[in-house]
Amino acid sequence: MGRRSAKIATRKEKSDGQKAKLYGKLGKLIAQAARAGGPNPVVNERLRDVLHQAKLASLPNNIMTRNLEKASDKASGGFTEVVYECYGPGGTGYLIESLTDNTNRAASTVRATVARAGGKMADPGSVLFAFARRGIVLVEGPGEDAVLEAALEAGASDVTFRVLTEPTDFAHVCGRLAEAGLTVDGGASGLGYVPVNEVEVDDDDVFAANETLFQKLLAVEDVDAVYSNCAGLSE
Repeated sequence: MGRRSAKIATRKEKSDGQKAKLYGKLGKLIAQAARAGGPNPVVNERLRDVLHQAKLASLPNNIMTRNLEKASDKASGGFTEVVYECYGPGGTGYLIESLTDNTNRAASTVRATVARAGGKMADPGSVLFAFARRGIVLVEGPGEDAVLEAALEAGASDVTFRVLTEPTDFAHVCGRLAEAGLTVDGGASGLGYVPVNEVEVDDDDVFAANETLFQKLLAVEDVDAVYSNCAGLSE
């Protein structure tokens, strides 16, 4: 199977995995925001923004309720946001987001996963500078999969249905797109990191090694999101 065919075949699987991660992350963000500023979104702006994103993502009510209740439970620990950095095969860079209640466990698991998958942990800031923090809005279009397959088969290098915003404009842009009659894919949209420049990996084996590293990191329980500057990978 060539890279283009593999890219199409794994696209839904990757999207499903990222959606599950997003649900987990949103639940933790709800608990964190409610614990810091109270459970009333009218007066807690941070909680209001997170609940808006949760609504876009169709976060199940039971997850929302459970994490709001967790925020009022003094016995439950809080969460710490951490961004780990690593290098992948072929000189690629990765940012690994974690919102965890145990930073020692998270760091240890991420380090072990990176090493086993052929990557190398990076010093803080050495990879982060190659990414920009953005609001990432994915807009669903009719026949998107068919368009993607046809375009790639015709020789196109990529097809995207993605809108980038400043982080503070994310909720506003999502609302305006919805008003325009477009469907925002809330399960795949949110705040994240976008590479300033992508790294082209021409060798299929090296690209496959990056795909493996990406998926193994995404499978770590404490990891909420993974971003890479490997061209064609983290889409």
